[in-house]
Amino acid sequence: MSKYQDKIAITTGDVNGIGAEITIKALNKLDLPEDKIVLISSKNILDYYGKLKRNYEVIEIPYFENIEPGKITSAGGEFSFLSLKKVCELNPKAIVTAPVSKEALHIAGHNFNGQTEVLQHFLAHGNQKAEMLFLAKDFRVLLLTRHCSLKNIMISTEMVVEKIKNLKSFFETRLGIKNPKFALCGLNPHAGEHGVLGDEEIKILRPAVDILKSAGIDITNPLPSDTLFIKAGQAFFNHTKQPYDCYIAMYHDQGLIPIKTVAGAETVNMTIGLDIIRTSPGHGTAFDIAGRNIADETGMIAAINAVL
Repeated sequence: MSKYQDKIAITTGDVNGIGAEITIKALNKLDLPEDKIVLISSKNILDYYGKLKRNYEVIEIPYFENIEPGKITSAGGEFSFLSLKKVCELNPKAIVTAPVSKEALHIAGHNFNGQTEVLQHFLAHGNQKAEMLFLAKDFRVLLLTRHCSLKNIMISTEMVVEKIKNLKSFFETRLGIKNPKFALCGLNPHAGEHGVLGDEEIKILRPAVDILKSAGIDITNPLPSDTLFIKAGQAFFNHTKQPYDCYIAMYHDQGLIPIKTVAGAETVNMTIGLDIIRTSPGHGTAFDIAGRNIADETGMIAAINAVL
């Protein structure tokens, strides 16, 4: 039994980014009780970027280097990694992470493509796999592939089936949405135009849809993503219910450009598939404005609210 099982554990991200600043601003605005929050950071770093109104517990991650806002450093990457390692050991109710620099992680010798992969490394057991679900209110997008170059995107019928079955389970058990409706993006322009612009829809995605439908999952055939997301954007702006409970994108930018375009800082990155849910603002370290006390805490507030 963990002493942190009822707490939200928050990491402050890269030392030289905006993570500590937006964490302080978000917590001061939310004014949550002290027994609800634990911070994995350094008091020196927190004091450098601002002042917390409440006396939240801080689990110290040693940091003896100079704080250099805007700089990508090995020390910053090491601090980010050790913070993530520690938060995984706590077994909290939920994890909220401020942004880290993938480049800094790599310079520090930790060859992960992002925080999702680090969390999977430390938290996954059995056949668990972390997935990236982005949300803004009821606009939700699952990425079938994450941080990889376009030329290396690999999808298979089996992978699509497995991930969407797991997604349905998450919606039903964690979100309480029974029989969720899913919209599947095509991989190619115009969803392949019946094979003229690519045949992955015919050879990979349609067979996956057939298997999923036979398992009782409500999912569309592969649809052109450009027109599909028009309806999602209209629903978001008009404050009406989304036509689908989740849109399933083939790759990173296909899913993130639409949701970030309409929701901006409200977009939350949620890691699902592990025992502990993790959320994070949908933006990065913003090194260009770090240390200037002008960072917008909206994304951090949304990330914390998503797990309250």
